[in-house]
Parts: sequence; structure tokens; C-alpha cells
Amino acid sequence: MRHDDTIMALSSGALPAGVAVIRLSGPKVRDALMAVSGPLPRPRLMALRHIGDAGQRLDQGLVVFFPGPASFTGEDCAELHVHGSRAGVKAILSALSGQGLRLAEAGEFTRRAFENGKLDLLTVEGLGDLLAADTERQRQQALARYDGALSLKVDQWRSVLLDLRAELEARLDFSDEGDVDAELPNSFLASLIGLRRSIADALAAVESGRVVREGIRVALAGAPNAGKSSLINALAKSDIAIVSDEAGTTRDVREVPLDIDGNLFVFLDLAGLRNTDSKAEAEGIRRAKQAMEGADIVLWLMAPDTQDATLPDNLTGKIIRVATKSDLTAATAPHDLQLSAVSGEGLDMLFATLARYAEDLIGGEPALVSHERDRMALSAAVANIDRAEATLKQFELAAESLREASASLERLIGRLDAERVLDRLFLQFCIGK
Repeated sequence: MRHDDTIMALSSGALPAGVAVIRLSGPKVRDALMAVSGPLPRPRLMALRHIGDAGQRLDQGLVVFFPGPASFTGEDCAELHVHGSRAGVKAILSALSGQGLRLAEAGEFTRRAFENGKLDLLTVEGLGDLLAADTERQRQQALARYDGALSLKVDQWRSVLLDLRAELEARLDFSDEGDVDAELPNSFLASLIGLRRSIADALAAVESGRVVREGIRVALAGAPNAGKSSLINALAKSDIAIVSDEAGTTRDVREVPLDIDGNLFVFLDLAGLRNTDSKAEAEGIRRAKQAMEGADIVLWLMAPDTQDATLPDNLTGKIIRVATKSDLTAATAPHDLQLSAVSGEGLDMLFATLARYAEDLIGGEPALVSHERDRMALSAAVANIDRAEATLKQFELAAESLREASASLERLIGRLDAERVLDRLFLQFCIGK
């Protein structure tokens, strides 16, 4: 990936389409734009242009020019909004290639924005989350991160750390000066404790943020023929799972994502739990138990025409006992919900129960912290602040601990060690973004 090149990409998705957007960035944008569409339009204003190559007209469309550094990447940028024809787009890209432009790699536009200081690593991740958002909660959380809400919070923490470090380092470097007190001011410890509390509060929200971004995992578990596959089909409103009277039909973990009241739920259709001599079914049961252990919610299904299995005792998620096949007979065993996948009875109650659980788990506004990187960086910052508080009588040790806390936050926003995460991060972006 060379950063002195001028890059181009189709940024609007698969063709054919009503409109195709071709994006350009780099030092040759001005010349290339004039070569294929005539005089440059006024910055950030669209102009209707004939688009051609060597006197041959290729298309007609809207052209917009964004001079750097006031652009997404910080470089000269442009967009061509043309008809979404495969042949037309191919011809325009070929003409731009003749002007010295090359096709962009995955995430290269965003990487240039990062390296030119237009985005930090947190806002880049927010943009990636926004592109991948499927639910309203995910959109809200990703947009807040992309808009810089978490970056602003990290900058505030770094500013407090800088002031605290300055107090310590002044006593190390200027201890012989008369205007530097040997003792720390009374406000020092209060500021340190307040900073720790603020970071710890954000750290406590990591799990709810992760749940929004990755989804609430709901395991459908129980004995064979308890109605797990029938329920997954009813929830998805599609015959995605095989339903049979034969026990042991499900052998693997099937994941079905669903949007319920703006929250992502990932339902897991699991093998029925029982003793078996079949190696394949036994492996399915092992995977089912493993999935149950990692689930946020376990729907334990019990049917009137099957013998109930034994519920594992090492589960950490919320357990909801569901009596299935209510169209056959009323449930007699203790249960939280009763439903029928055939008639649809009780499904609304199940959706409402899950929505309430999501509200309790996530709360009002989605958390800004949601990535494993967030957890690691904030945990390290809190640990170093704790070390600083424990060694306040030894200014050198306390100052070093606060420096390490600052470094943890610097890594979070991408000011330190960014290369270790950049390649993996940007490869998740689509071409043209």
C-alpha cells in the first residue's frame, strides 16, 4: 500500500444499480478530474458533466471535488456520480487508470484518513461498526463512537493524567526550587480517585456495549424433540431448520440473527441433550453444552410429549423455562412461558420477555466501549492508577505508573502501537471505504 499514489474505487456497491459512485483520493485527483470531466467544479458543489476519455463520451453524471485537507482523507478527493452500468463504470475506471490512478485496497480511504489525522483509531472502529450495523441500537452505538464521543472522553482522561503527572514530575525535577512544595496538593488524591472512578465506570459498561455490537446470544436447549428447531423456524418465519419426529436430527449449532425492538439477538438451535451411542450426535451434544455455557440467555424447552432432560448446573446466563407445544396440551411442569410454534401462541410474550431483558442488560443509551481493545486498555489504565495511588510517597514510581496509564489510553486512540491493529482493522472494510 503506497500512500503517494492516487487511488480510485467504486464506493456504491454491486452493479448494475441506479447510480454508481466512483471515489478518488490523492495528488493526481485534480488533473485526472479535468482530463475526464473538464474544468474543476467549485469545491464541495456538484456539477453536471460529460465524462469521457480521449474525445470519446463515456457517460454523463454529477462531479464533486473536495480539496485537501478539508476532505475525508485529508487529500484532494473527488466523486463521480454516474449511471450504474457495468460497462459504463468499467470504461470510466479504465479512463482514470490511464491518468495514473490505481484501484484502492480494502479500507485504504479510511486508512489515509487515519494517517492524515482526520480520524483516530476509535472513530475508525466506529465507522467500521456503523458499516456493519444491522439494528437500531448498533447504529446508535456505532455513530456515537464515530462522532468522537469516546475519543472526547479519552482526551479528558488524558488531560487529567497530564496534570497529575506534571505535579509529580515537578517535584522530581525541581525539588530544590523554593516555589515547588515538597508535598502534593490536597486536591491531588481526589483528582486521582475521581479519574479512576470515571474510567472504571466506562470499563463496567464494556459488556453491555459488546452485547449491542455482537448481539445477545440465546440458546434454545432441551431434550430431543422438545421443539427447538420448530421454534427457530417460527422465530425466523422460514424453514431454515429440519423438523422431524426422529430424535437427534440436529447435530450442529445453527445461528439465526434476529432484530427484536432494535436489538440484535442471535438464536442458537442446538442438539437435544440425552445419552447416545452415536459419535456424531455426542459431538453435537458437546457443542450444545458449550454454546449454552457461553449464552446470555438459555431458553430451556420442555414438551408434553417428551421426557425432560437434565439442565446443566454450570450456566451463567439467564434461564427461561419454556413449555412448548401448547397446541397439544397445557403444560404441567413449572415454566416461565408457554407457547406453540405451530399456532404462534405465546410468541409475542417471548418477544416481549426478550425485549425487557435487553433493556435491563443494555439500559438507555448504548455504551461507547464495546471492543476487546477497549477492555484491555481501560483495565490497564485502572491498574496503573491503582499502582500510582499505592506509591504516592515515592514520586518516581507513582509518576511511572501514571505514564503507563497515559500510554494505555494513547494506544486506545491509536497514538502508540497503532500498526499492530491497523492491518487487521482495515481489511474488514469494504473496497471504496
